[in-house]
Amino acid sequence: MSDERETPTAHGAGPMIRELGKKLAQGEAGPLLVLLMVAAIWTFFQFQNDRFLSPGNLTNLMLQQSAVATISIGIVLILLLGEIDLSVGAVSGFCASVMAVLIVNNHLPPEVAALAALGLGAFIGLFNGFMVTRFRIPSFVVTLAGSLTLVGLQLYVLGETGTINLADNFVTRLTSTFFPPLISWAVAGLAIVLTLAFALAGRTRRARAGLSVGPLWSLLVGVGVIAASFAALVAVVNQDRGLPLVMVIVIVLALAFAYVTERTRFGRHMFAVGGNAEAARRAGIKIDHVRMLVFVLGSTLAAAGGVLAASRLTAVNQSSGGSDLLLMAIAGPVIAGTSLFGGRGTVWSAIMGAVVIGSIANGMDLLAYASSVKFIVTGAVLIAAVTIESVTRMRRRGTAAR
Repeated sequence: MSDERETPTAHGAGPMIRELGKKLAQGEAGPLLVLLMVAAIWTFFQFQNDRFLSPGNLTNLMLQQSAVATISIGIVLILLLGEIDLSVGAVSGFCASVMAVLIVNNHLPPEVAALAALGLGAFIGLFNGFMVTRFRIPSFVVTLAGSLTLVGLQLYVLGETGTINLADNFVTRLTSTFFPPLISWAVAGLAIVLTLAFALAGRTRRARAGLSVGPLWSLLVGVGVIAASFAALVAVVNQDRGLPLVMVIVIVLALAFAYVTERTRFGRHMFAVGGNAEAARRAGIKIDHVRMLVFVLGSTLAAAGGVLAASRLTAVNQSSGGSDLLLMAIAGPVIAGTSLFGGRGTVWSAIMGAVVIGSIANGMDLLAYASSVKFIVTGAVLIAAVTIESVTRMRRRGTAAR
């Protein structure tokens, strides 16, 4: 006898729609909800300004959000633990400033300077993790103090001029290199194949373990939406300058950390610690080691975001890592479904959240909105996302209790 859950179309679209509605109500269809949100945002701004969906503007949007998305991947890892890092903006600015000084003033090869920036970010994360685990200081206190310290160090490193320009080199080419159409389509095809392979492998693993795998159509629809998004992305950027190298870097980082969080023992330990630290400790998980490593990864990715931001602007200055960077890096994943309470979320929420936040900011820039309006709108979207997350969390608890 066939399983009805695997063939909902045999009885019409009703079961599929009911299942989808249930997932949305319980917060389990986050990617679809975010895609609907992006569609609504893009439709609104396109009606307001017909240049919004032009290939040139969408390519610029990707370039603008590459640094934010990279930092947000690290934020997702930290949020999965139920922790927070308020220093990622300062880490990105300080590490980028050190890199620029090493290149321009000390004449180090750009590749070496970039690696030094990443190493410095890792060291800062190690310090944050040590303070949190060794002295049990709340992470927001440690990272807030660290943020203030790093801002001061950044001003000291940059000196009186306050700005260092980067000439054409390895670093600047990270965001100024574009692939021709054939390579762009090959990259998109590879990304789609990997996404499908990871999804099927995870489903097979859960089935062998005797766990619920859900209907196959749900998996295929999800992969289909991702595939369509990749194809649309490549089709659009090929009408402009081509697929940016920096977007390939961001997607590779997302794929790598999605694999780590969803397919490795360390990833399972992260979710366990974020879901219930005491239960994880009793299960034999070394929760302090997990926390320290996650803080190291978070700060390293923040440093990488700083390198990409410096590459796009071809300079660093006293405001690098400041302004609304911290807000956008944290707000993006939360808007896309990563819980502030720990134990729930995906690395892909960093990418999707960056698209949402970036689209709002880019659209308001095209319409010449005042900065005050941009902050108000972004804050309103964030509080709405947190409210939705809280409501769905209470519903899940209520369902579990029944």
